[in-house]
Amino acid sequence: MPSLLSRLAPLVISLRGSKRSFSSAARTLARVQQLREHPKPFAPSARLVRTHQVSRRDVDDWPIYTVAARDVAPTRHVVYLHGGCYVYQIAPTHWAFIGKLADEARVQVTVPLMSLAPDGTASSIIPRIAEMVQALVAEVGADNVSLVGDSSGGGMALAVAMAVRDLGSPPLHATVLISPWLDISGTDPRLAEIAPSDPWLAVPGTRAAGALYRAELPESDWRVSPIHGSLAGLGPVTVFTGTRDILNADAHRLLPLAAAADLALDFHEGKEMIHNYPILPMPEGDAARAVIVAAVR
Repeated sequence: MPSLLSRLAPLVISLRGSKRSFSSAARTLARVQQLREHPKPFAPSARLVRTHQVSRRDVDDWPIYTVAARDVAPTRHVVYLHGGCYVYQIAPTHWAFIGKLADEARVQVTVPLMSLAPDGTASSIIPRIAEMVQALVAEVGADNVSLVGDSSGGGMALAVAMAVRDLGSPPLHATVLISPWLDISGTDPRLAEIAPSDPWLAVPGTRAAGALYRAELPESDWRVSPIHGSLAGLGPVTVFTGTRDILNADAHRLLPLAAAADLALDFHEGKEMIHNYPILPMPEGDAARAVIVAAVR
């Protein structure tokens, strides 16, 4: 039976007006413009800085943070790609999850804050992150590097894993996709079936945001819709998806493709769970995080 907190989460998300903001392209694009004019803070919380080793370096126009537990010198590394429909900045919930991941997995987490769409687009962002991951692989070895991403960051993580493979890298230690957005076209017929029970996302707004990110690329390009890319030669992939999340449709489409590519896929479906439940403060999120920790440790 779903926990009390997980049953309250849809109400909280609804009261925040999240779904309404995605209910039309116009609302989403207006919000994007508002945030471009008045950007939200992106730095980790003072508490995270106080309790962890946190550093920042700037590479061109990207702040890149690293987070690790204070009492360890990690040998394994995670590159974390945050969600936000490619247009919204990293949120406090992400930083809280990153801190717990660093503590529990004893890893160093690298968090690139890539340029948001429409300034940052897939054709420039995917190769740039792939080069960053490849450089880390060259330094510490592929078996010590994992990718983790949530929502749009989950789609980005799979695309980056493909790009790193295409650069000639050995398979990464793990790639973890949390409620991944794997097809930005919004055309899967199951979306309409799931949408009434999803308190968070809606197709019109997410598709408008996705269009800003894909820019000149077609919706079927693997860099923006990695469901259309080749899974051959990737390392182990772990997927989390909730049944009250329109992106559940994408996750299920990955299953036969993984089988055909002989991909080691660890698939977790949370019954009655909402979008991004593994990073939310609820018992089901804690259980999912334990699986993630085991995957990247």
